[in-house]
Amino acid sequence: MKETRTFNRRTFLASAAAIATTAVAAMGRDYSSNAAPVRYPDPDLITLDKRFNKYKLGNTPIQRIYHSSKCLWTEGPAWNGVGRYLIWSDIPNDRQMRYLDEDGHISENFRNPAGNSNGNTFDHQGRQLSCEHGNRRVVRYEYDGKLTVLADKFEGKQFNAPNDVVVHPNGDIWFTDPGYGSMMNYEGNKGPLLLKESVYRIDGKTGTVAKVTGALDKPNGLCFSPDYKKLYIADTGKPKNILVFDVTDDGGLAGGKEFVSMKLDGFDNPGNADGIRADVDGNIWASAGWIGDGYDGVHIFAPDGTRIGQIKLPEICSNVCFGGRKRNRLFMTASQSVYAVYVETQGAHIT
Repeated sequence: MKETRTFNRRTFLASAAAIATTAVAAMGRDYSSNAAPVRYPDPDLITLDKRFNKYKLGNTPIQRIYHSSKCLWTEGPAWNGVGRYLIWSDIPNDRQMRYLDEDGHISENFRNPAGNSNGNTFDHQGRQLSCEHGNRRVVRYEYDGKLTVLADKFEGKQFNAPNDVVVHPNGDIWFTDPGYGSMMNYEGNKGPLLLKESVYRIDGKTGTVAKVTGALDKPNGLCFSPDYKKLYIADTGKPKNILVFDVTDDGGLAGGKEFVSMKLDGFDNPGNADGIRADVDGNIWASAGWIGDGYDGVHIFAPDGTRIGQIKLPEICSNVCFGGRKRNRLFMTASQSVYAVYVETQGAHIT
């Protein structure tokens, strides 16, 4: 009997270990606190074109700085240089969260409620701007903590659900309005889309709202080129690509054309480039998701549109921003987590 019991116990332990190993393999890379150390160079920093080697550090890992099963969908990362903190939205839980660079502390209810906010950024005066899905508006948090509504209507109609936002040095604020937050109650308040999905500009001097383009199906993430002469816009509708426009002297857009398709060789369908940011050399760092392992994460494109690198993540990546004291750390919001990795470049803009 003793021999039998010992054998059964060993068999059980071996089977359990095999199941655990299979489960970890199925989930991909282990980012838990007890995970084995990463052997450099990090295997999930992938060079597709030799130009990416300039930006890939050989002795740094991808780190998961936050994860919680209570978190439902992280979006809208933005870096505050004065406070040295990262802010992001957990849209379904109607809250904004904050990571403190000094000790890694996470404020899980930095703002709650937060209007089911999605995209966030900071203007050149250090004030936070947020796109509220739930209230269909763009707002600014003032120095005294009060909230200013910057835009909630166009031509007398409510916006669909402002999504992502960037600022120009002249004070103008540009944002997209694809309407995702009004298409379901999960990320806002379900209701009809009253306007054609478009990109808008708020005049920094007068507060006047102008539509700059309605050419995209679902305009989502957006960013300027380093010199602010071009605007890149991700379309998460059809055909799932990133377009580039010339910014005109009067604050309009001209010459829109496809910059890149999100179709990647080896995969049947293109994924989504939700959030995008430019570095100082004009490369575009785009979140990528909804396809699976080997695709989800971040795709990096050279100024000529060549996909030169990838950062593989075990979750769908929703958005990115550069931050850290030298703006050389890429933060990535991804489903229920936030990841970060140091790179050998810097963000082109303040957030």
